[in-house]
Amino acid sequence: MASRPIFVPSPEKGHLVKEVEVSFLWHKGMAPSQKKKNVVELHEAAAKRGYSPLLEVSTKSEEKLGQRLSAFNLRVELDDGGTVPLECAFQGGKVFESGGPFLDLYVVDGRDAKRDPRLQSSGKLIGFHFEGQDFPLEPKTAFYDWLYIRALYTHRDFLQRLHRYAGFTDIEFNPDRSINCQARSCATFVSLDRMDLLSECVHSSRRFIEVLRPDAMRQPHSDKDRQSSMF
Repeated sequence: MASRPIFVPSPEKGHLVKEVEVSFLWHKGMAPSQKKKNVVELHEAAAKRGYSPLLEVSTKSEEKLGQRLSAFNLRVELDDGGTVPLECAFQGGKVFESGGPFLDLYVVDGRDAKRDPRLQSSGKLIGFHFEGQDFPLEPKTAFYDWLYIRALYTHRDFLQRLHRYAGFTDIEFNPDRSINCQARSCATFVSLDRMDLLSECVHSSRRFIEVLRPDAMRQPHSDKDRQSSMF
């Protein structure tokens, strides 16, 4: 058995995302077929608790929409009209005590950016930087979430489809090892859209952090240590 969170756009005023831990039968192995079995098990277990339908947001999703919303496939628009893979923008935007941001990571494959040795050898993570803007470490998911909703915003009409789902999952996400999660970011996008805050939060990172901060303090990850490995 294993336990993983599902991320539900919250109906509560001022609460963006509800995290629900769901236990399910776990199929061991790293093969994509095993991971897809785990998605099915997770979704079936969640459905028994009243959360259905769910969208798996990862390259392991059976739905094209879920695959397209993976951080490895999404691109973030730059101020000059260009774009950069979301994962590259996130990794390249990290600022450490002894280095960063590493803007050269913008032009490599997202998986290579994530494995760049400088991310482990540059000391303590102290913040993030993107397009002339500095981002704090708190709320912990603010920079990643903001990049994600910025990437989705250009497709917002098409992504009205997301409102059909009760929640979102990412089978690769383990809350004991990571903090940022594309499924949580997706749920955040839907909540902001429902609250008519999406446009102002996309165009102002300060406003987004203002909206996110009180909700973030209610989330399980708020108690995790601020280690660079967790990001």
